[in-house]
Amino acid sequence: MKQLIKKIKELAYQLGADVCGIGSINRFENAPAGFSPLDLFDQCQSVIALGLALPKGLYEVPPRLLYGHFNRKICSILDAIELKLARELEERFNCLAVPVPCDAPNEYWDAENMTAKGLISMRHTAVLCGLGSIGKSSLLINPEYGNRLTIGAVLTDLELESDDLQPDLCIAECSRCLDSCPVQAIADKRVNQKLCRLNTYGKTARGFDTVNCNKCRTVCPVRFGKTG
Repeated sequence: MKQLIKKIKELAYQLGADVCGIGSINRFENAPAGFSPLDLFDQCQSVIALGLALPKGLYEVPPRLLYGHFNRKICSILDAIELKLARELEERFNCLAVPVPCDAPNEYWDAENMTAKGLISMRHTAVLCGLGSIGKSSLLINPEYGNRLTIGAVLTDLELESDDLQPDLCIAECSRCLDSCPVQAIADKRVNQKLCRLNTYGKTARGFDTVNCNKCRTVCPVRFGKTG
């Protein structure tokens, strides 16, 4: 099995992923009803989580246009990697593989509270596949890439051994993300999406999407990883 896992991860990196982790379906037994990998693919035995990191430089400039543009762009790049990986897995290892979009499309939308949910929670998928921990900001923190990762996943009927879970990477005494939020949208490792969305997203006069706030990401002392 270790050789198979090695080949899968090498393939993921060759296709362009920055990180790759694996979690057995047993780790997902507490997923909310309707948002388990098994709700998408009932033959799923393992979940392969993939991540791509934004450049550090995007954290050093105003987020309105540059950060927002590339934060959206990275989703399509990662989805393409997932699709290629799923096809390669099926061809090489005689299995079934289902790529799951890292963001849209998805079904769930609570209009009153402006709350969306993905097909599965990619942050929690990353944690269960050994790629990091959830910080006070509710963002995933990875030891090498900090909070810069976008996460996607491939579900497969291959039975694979889980990677070790990461320790809590959030600094216990730190509260920078909570203190810096202009609308106090963060509490208990959760974000009030309505408060956050109304403060964060907008449009230019020409109709281009903007991101007007990413302070919870940029003020984090481990935003670039443990060795940042």
